[in-house]
Amino acid sequence: MWMVQRVASELEERRMDVADLEIGMFVCRLDRSWEETSYPLQGVELLTEDDLTTIRDLCEYVYIDARRQITYQKSYALARTSLDDSRFNSTIKYEDKAVVETEVPQAREAFDNATAMVDRIFDDVTSGRELSVEHVENAVRPLVASVLRSADAFFWIEGLKGHDSYSYSHAIGCSALAAAFGRHMGFAEETIISLAAGGLLMDIGKTKLTQTLLRDTGKLTPAKWKKLKSHVERGIKIVAESGVTDQDVLDIVRTHHERMDGSGYPDGLMGNVIPITGRMLGIIDAYDAMISPRPYRAAISRHQALRQIYAGRDTLFQSELVEQFQVCLGVYPTGSLVELSTGEVAVVMAQNQVRRLRPKVVILTDSTKKPVDDFRQLDLMNQGDLVKSSKDKKKTSGPVTRVIDIVRSLTSGDYGINAAELFLT
Repeated sequence: MWMVQRVASELEERRMDVADLEIGMFVCRLDRSWEETSYPLQGVELLTEDDLTTIRDLCEYVYIDARRQITYQKSYALARTSLDDSRFNSTIKYEDKAVVETEVPQAREAFDNATAMVDRIFDDVTSGRELSVEHVENAVRPLVASVLRSADAFFWIEGLKGHDSYSYSHAIGCSALAAAFGRHMGFAEETIISLAAGGLLMDIGKTKLTQTLLRDTGKLTPAKWKKLKSHVERGIKIVAESGVTDQDVLDIVRTHHERMDGSGYPDGLMGNVIPITGRMLGIIDAYDAMISPRPYRAAISRHQALRQIYAGRDTLFQSELVEQFQVCLGVYPTGSLVELSTGEVAVVMAQNQVRRLRPKVVILTDSTKKPVDDFRQLDLMNQGDLVKSSKDKKKTSGPVTRVIDIVRSLTSGDYGINAAELFLT
């Protein structure tokens, strides 16, 4: 059931590719004439998934009114999804208990703790010792607690710090994403902890594979591909032998590579036969892999990764979960490198839930892309200092100001800029 409240003011048009549209936006102009469509009026409120599908099938891009926001409340039980466990019908509404700046020290501590614990976990398993359930608990609980207080703070820290090993950073990233996704879906805290533990352990089987195979940059032979896929069965064995009995964790380790159309592995499961935990972590695993550099390819931006995940809806991933994952992270997820309409480069620090296109950012460069000495924060929703446009001044007799927007997402390394390096030096 929807409860809708409209907030409107003067028109502020923003062009958007249809893949980036979200429920709650108002479409004020199309890439074609309204007369060519079946819409009776000029203007479309995106209230349902069907509204999104219709506009995406019709257009390549549209213009939204960025000042007209349709706020809504919706049950996150996914009524159209077959859930065989009542635990996932929980609809707890989590509120941030701390602003990003306040939570950052705790998030940093949780991240450092998770890194140390993952180091020990992977070292134990690689060395032939048993996986320590206690170490997993010690890694996951502080991480989940921080994400529940402020998801933005943890992703801010996680995005600016790294680990030399992809496997380690991927484990922490997927664990945090699972916690944030579970929070967004309104699951109970213990269920979120299970999701986060599953995210941490789902690729633990790769510790039994050679680095030569994991770092192979060429096309894998059928024999090598079979060997790589064996990390699932190896992971299940490691987790089961450690005494883990949490069914959510076991389901995640077994099914995070299964896909909705049956093209996944190891069992070729299809549709809702895949546990919802596996469906959720399948999305998370693919997303985090795409935004991480690998030996055989460069990372892509968070914004681009979300678009690729969206392209796989209804085939690789469940459509409803894809939509909710996009809402959970925002159009420009926290940690994204972006270019502003001023020419400056910034990194997204926190989301604005009311207006997703206007997050809080930290300015990293001047308009010529030269790194600045002092980083400053700018809330794109509440801009106290508007930038004067000399181009606009020539057209009017008085001073003219313009609001700063994000014009495009960037990948780490664009313009020679690495946000982590700037903040850690």
